[in-house]
Amino acid sequence: MKKYITLLSFAALMGASSCSEKELELGPYNSVTIAQAYDTETDYANASRGMYSRNVGGLSGLVGGSYYGGTMLSLPDILTDNAIICQKGRLTYRLQQDFKYTPDITWDMWTQAYSTIRRANGILENVDKLPEGAAKNNFKGEALAVRALAHFDMVRVYGKAFQQATDADLGIPYVVTTDPAARPARESVKSNYSKIEADLKAAAGLIGGGNGVYRFNKSSVYGLLSRLYLYMGQWQNCVDASSESLKIASDPGSLTSFANIWKDASNAGVLLKLQLVDRDAVSPGVEYSQSSASGVRSEYVADFDLFNLYKATDVRKNAYIGSSVFSGSKYNNIIKYAGRATGNVNVIDPKVLRVAEIWLNRSEAYAQLGKDADALTDLNALRRNRYSDYKAGTETGAELKAEIDLQRRLELAFEGHRFFDIKRKNLAVQRSNKGDLSDGTGKTFTTRTLAAGSTFFQLPLPTIELRVNTNIVQNPGY
Repeated sequence: MKKYITLLSFAALMGASSCSEKELELGPYNSVTIAQAYDTETDYANASRGMYSRNVGGLSGLVGGSYYGGTMLSLPDILTDNAIICQKGRLTYRLQQDFKYTPDITWDMWTQAYSTIRRANGILENVDKLPEGAAKNNFKGEALAVRALAHFDMVRVYGKAFQQATDADLGIPYVVTTDPAARPARESVKSNYSKIEADLKAAAGLIGGGNGVYRFNKSSVYGLLSRLYLYMGQWQNCVDASSESLKIASDPGSLTSFANIWKDASNAGVLLKLQLVDRDAVSPGVEYSQSSASGVRSEYVADFDLFNLYKATDVRKNAYIGSSVFSGSKYNNIIKYAGRATGNVNVIDPKVLRVAEIWLNRSEAYAQLGKDADALTDLNALRRNRYSDYKAGTETGAELKAEIDLQRRLELAFEGHRFFDIKRKNLAVQRSNKGDLSDGTGKTFTTRTLAAGSTFFQLPLPTIELRVNTNIVQNPGY
């Protein structure tokens, strides 16, 4: 007599997505049930590693489907004024850069993110089998934080910015089950943010402090909470969450250590990153450029105006951008993910949260609260670690806010923030008229402006999701 076990396909989505079940025929000697899969602490540790690995994702075959293994670190800059398509590259994402989205040509984070959520929910549904104690709390806290991060990323892509959203504006389904039969409808943006906040606050009270940089810990949970409150415009809550994070980790990386962060030779200033090794066959840097014996072939180069915003004394300039000749032309290559000193090119651990962002979050929140002196103190804490000729700034008022915005752009360039920062501030994407060559000449953007509040700030949901889940409705304008 043969036994059957039903397993969710890891390549598909559960509930809110294109979920499918597969029946695997197994002999009695190797049958396993879901209950058996979550038994010992080792089982939960393995499940947690799988949860984080899904955050990295892999090339799904759909445009923009690799999550932190690629598009989360590239599309927020490609869609804005930080990066310009290189005409001698493969012209990847050229339609996205021109805002010519369709449900078939979109940013398909959906598949990877909901698969991550499904793995987090698997842990949460079974974690009460463990005895009470630190281990159980830590596994639960991590799963809650990962679930919150994935939902937060998706609502930023597909929903309106929190401060511009009405109660009726749709976000995404907030999925808290592994039930393969579930077909949840989209909730409101406001509801999404409320549930993300609840998960993160619960995680902060449960999670351990010694998880290291490859797992959520208290500092990174509070750091993510500070980002959430920044997007919500809850300035005092942002200050409070940032302060909790900075109490634990406050070093943003020094002038001498900064370049090594981007070679994985230092974890200075890193709160959370996702581990990649050569055999994973995931290369975040390949979405910006490919290195070969004939030179660096860029998919995207740094916009010339952005390039000029980096002073010669700014340690970030050489860490992020390198100029080289390819096929007879010189380009300002984006080298932030060029790779480690040894191993495959373009393979680097994606950084999800860094201390520098938390300093900037709190600085912006203080400025919004009218506490200029505190905002300046935080801003200077970052700038002294970025400029070799640093002198303490004295900005106040509008000048201070502008400098915070500038430092945020410079610090977090090519790291998955620019599109969302423009969107949450209800600004327009205003690209320069510069070309793709290193001196600003060459080919230019075909689309230079995306108006503030445009429907194109909400990307279309992928076609496959609407076909599978009839409770899902498309974003307006598509």
